[in-house]
Amino acid sequence: MKLEGKKIVVLGMGITGVAAALFLGKHGAKVKAVDEKPFAQWGAAFERIQHEPWLERCSYNEEVLDGADFVVPSPGVPPRNNLLQAALKRKIAIISEVELAFRFLKAPLIAVTGTNGKTTTTTLLGGILKKAGKKTLVGGNIGNPLIGCVEDSNGADFVVAEISSFQLQWTDKFRPYISILLNVTSDHMDYHGSFEEYLRVKKLIFANQKKEDYAVVRAMELSRYGLKKQVSAKITAFSYGEELEEGIFVKGDKIVFRTAEKEEEIYPLDIIRLPGIHNVENVMAAVVAARICGCAEESIKTAVAEFHGLAHRIEFVAEKNNVKFYDDSKGTNVGSVASALSAFSGPVILLMGGRDKEGNFEELRPLILAKAKQVILFGEAQNRIAKLIGNNIPKLNRPKLRDAIEAAFEIAQPGDVVLLSPGCASFDEFRDYKERGDYFKKIVRSN
Repeated sequence: MKLEGKKIVVLGMGITGVAAALFLGKHGAKVKAVDEKPFAQWGAAFERIQHEPWLERCSYNEEVLDGADFVVPSPGVPPRNNLLQAALKRKIAIISEVELAFRFLKAPLIAVTGTNGKTTTTTLLGGILKKAGKKTLVGGNIGNPLIGCVEDSNGADFVVAEISSFQLQWTDKFRPYISILLNVTSDHMDYHGSFEEYLRVKKLIFANQKKEDYAVVRAMELSRYGLKKQVSAKITAFSYGEELEEGIFVKGDKIVFRTAEKEEEIYPLDIIRLPGIHNVENVMAAVVAARICGCAEESIKTAVAEFHGLAHRIEFVAEKNNVKFYDDSKGTNVGSVASALSAFSGPVILLMGGRDKEGNFEELRPLILAKAKQVILFGEAQNRIAKLIGNNIPKLNRPKLRDAIEAAFEIAQPGDVVLLSPGCASFDEFRDYKERGDYFKKIVRSN
């Protein structure tokens, strides 16, 4: 792909947009930078490049598209955005940052997607590969734009990337050596418009793979969405609840990886330090990918045993008066709340709320009834959530997260678990899920 002399519009001046603009400018392109926000709000990342000679800061209007060869939107820009729609009408190509990065990567790409578990699986797999002595770069939606991995990829063995549906939206030639689909449940309806569209975009991770590539897919998704007929790559399934003729699954107190030749590798379940069935599935997916990459069983077991999870993902915060507090602020959709609730056997006081993503909270009713002694709702979405989970569930409404935490302290009894798993975005009160989780931890620990 030739960039020199091209005129390219980069839409969105957050971390990803700035990284894409910087890459394009270094490769001889003329970049028009644009954002819906006023220039004063473009942020510190943009300050690094604002005086570059190849960069033109532009007002947010359709004229920015004049003469453009293509548009690179930041992941948070929805498909219905008026500039993207105008570009489509003009037949100007739109490619995502991960598509741009892929076209220049010099190492095999392992792409991890799914509604939940992407960050955990990406981080764990990167750790396994490094433990096995593979030179590995980790990027994507995990916080380090994939485009930032390109320059170092020439000497790398593998690039592991977390890939969101937002990033897959505008892909064309994107072709991972190994694709991992962890799960697909309802999420981002406010962005994609429907579950059908969300699923279609998720499946783009397989679109360009060939028979010499690999796909690691949860067995339930394989059957539910008919993926066996749609995926050209060699498929390995993983399952927590079903013994597979071929693939990786849980049997008793161990994980069994069974090959087509019926050879078996055994990984003890007790090496996994992370709570919940969903994390066992994340580990299984990472194990399969690591074995495809040539990692030895023992190095995989060591890396899994050393992995203690991520901040804001069912993270233990403190124990106060025999009440345990957990931060699952990264749980921003219904599926992640279900996974977090399922990780606990004791009575749970569940804190949910924030900015609504049009999640189907009705799905949580049976699990909340089985696991939660009290639901405390907060933020913009509290009334909608209250209506959807029903009247027969004990619940309280509080304006802000702090009010919800204080209510939990008043209600909690020895043996209870207080779980922040919002099921919503954080933007009504916080900059992001990290700030929300850090705030929760600060309030809990100071009480």
